[in-house]
Amino acid sequence: MTKQEIFDNIKRKRSFLCVGLDTDIKKIPPHLYEEDDPIFAFNKAIIDATAPYCVAYKPNLAFYESLGVSGISAFEKTVAYIRKQYPDQFIIADAKRGDIGNTSAMYARTFFEHTKVDAITVAPYMGEDSVKPFLAYNGWVILLALTSNRGALDFQMTEDADGVRLFEKVLIKSQEWASDEQMMYVVGATQGHMFLEVRKHVPNHFLLVPGVGAQGGSLEEVCRYGMNEQCGLLVNSSRAIIYADATETFAKSAACEAKKIQQEMERYLKSFC
Repeated sequence: MTKQEIFDNIKRKRSFLCVGLDTDIKKIPPHLYEEDDPIFAFNKAIIDATAPYCVAYKPNLAFYESLGVSGISAFEKTVAYIRKQYPDQFIIADAKRGDIGNTSAMYARTFFEHTKVDAITVAPYMGEDSVKPFLAYNGWVILLALTSNRGALDFQMTEDADGVRLFEKVLIKSQEWASDEQMMYVVGATQGHMFLEVRKHVPNHFLLVPGVGAQGGSLEEVCRYGMNEQCGLLVNSSRAIIYADATETFAKSAACEAKKIQQEMERYLKSFC
């Protein structure tokens, strides 16, 4: 999916919502345990309910890998289902991979050749040769830049002798590897006005923004400081949507939460784009 196609979907759906499929077997409604594949049954219901209100889905691999083979199977079935039923959706594997070149090449093969996602999150701190294998495919690399967790302060905000912070070095250096047609960045919603600093370096790139909802990030601040002329944002919400209800009406409740966010996003799109 191209950058223009992502923006076209945003305009058409009046939304830049990404639904995070952080599916925890211990948190899904109990009646689903009777299904042959409870994780996939949950995901399928969530996807069907929320697809009108979002432009992307982001399965977090940790939740699937924790279940071994059955979890990986549920992940693969989830991606295949989205691809078949909702081909306009942008699919992000939140895997945070990144290793020496030949190992990264295997990760890239897994997600782009086998599972066939549109994008994968990648840790950049081993440098260019750990990222390049992902860029060899016709897909998107989403580099971790400035994350939403408290520990982001431990390394990402540290400065060199010239006052350049580590997250800024990631933004600056990585632009030598790919353009805004193939690379995005993770910037946490809890960073608020720091989006201004990010946009100084990457004014035209899309940003994947976790941390809205349960983590307390402000959608209004994200839009005020981070939105550009092509929106430039994919804002993720996971727990606030998928765990809105633990009863048999969980999918309906998820749809309501997704619609609320979409309606708020529509207002910001009218103001900023």
